[in-house]
Amino acid sequence: MKIAILSRNKKLYSTRRLVEAAQSRGHEVQVIDALRCYMNIAENNPTIHLGGENLEGFDAVIPRIGASVTFYGSAVLRQFEMMGIYPLNESVAVTRSRDKLRSMQLLSRKGVGLPVTGFANKPDDIKDLIKLVGGAPLVIKLLEGTQGIGVVLAETQKAAESVIEGFMGVKANILIQEFVKEAKGADIRCFVIGDKVVAAMKRQGAPGEFRSNLHRGGSAELIKITPKERATAVKAAKTMGLNVCGVDLLRSNNGPVVMEVNSSPGLEGIEGASGKDVAEMIIEFIEKNGKLGKTKTRGKG
Repeated sequence: MKIAILSRNKKLYSTRRLVEAAQSRGHEVQVIDALRCYMNIAENNPTIHLGGENLEGFDAVIPRIGASVTFYGSAVLRQFEMMGIYPLNESVAVTRSRDKLRSMQLLSRKGVGLPVTGFANKPDDIKDLIKLVGGAPLVIKLLEGTQGIGVVLAETQKAAESVIEGFMGVKANILIQEFVKEAKGADIRCFVIGDKVVAAMKRQGAPGEFRSNLHRGGSAELIKITPKERATAVKAAKTMGLNVCGVDLLRSNNGPVVMEVNSSPGLEGIEGASGKDVAEMIIEFIEKNGKLGKTKTRGKG
């Protein structure tokens, strides 16, 4: 197969591992910076170009699209889909999962466990909004934040009111969520491929840090998840329409709750903690499912 990997940096661990895994299984691979691509949206003949070259002949495309380039990256991915090329994750699923509010609403509708979450534009009563999610302490999140950036723990009512007013003062879109104290600064990253959790790790926040992101100094270790946690992760992935994703769970007193579904999960932490060749599992999934024209998006937009 000829596989395209949409990535801005071929030296990133995840990109390198995918290239290695694909090449070791006899596939041809090209890493493509989506932002450098340009498209011809012609009737019945959509094409993608890079540096004067027409990008064609691909069988599958793996999107490694960062949150900061979601709009254009998804447009390029959608163009590949319009050309009938199999996407590991479809553009509509990528954009759906990147919208934290939309994700929460979809997961809620499907009965997936979630922390109590509030959302408002210009609430007449911030105190009542805080009360809706159970009061302080609570977590306030920027909708566009990634890797723990734009996530604030407000430990008191006054602090919560001040932070919410501050974010709203600069017209930022935020979610307000209950603080799951019993999680003790740890979450579980479940790596889902197809309809299976192929690996899982516990991410523990650094001392004094409630955010467990590895980018914020957190640590990762292998963990055994429960059948309910496994089922929750798979259902969350299916709800988002993602073939491959990272589902972040918290262990709450009411069972597992989903914090986020990541459409472009990093491989370094999960491979290091689990000792599994997750990159090869992804390539194997493409081999079994990556048939030309097998995309819901073709001809639909």
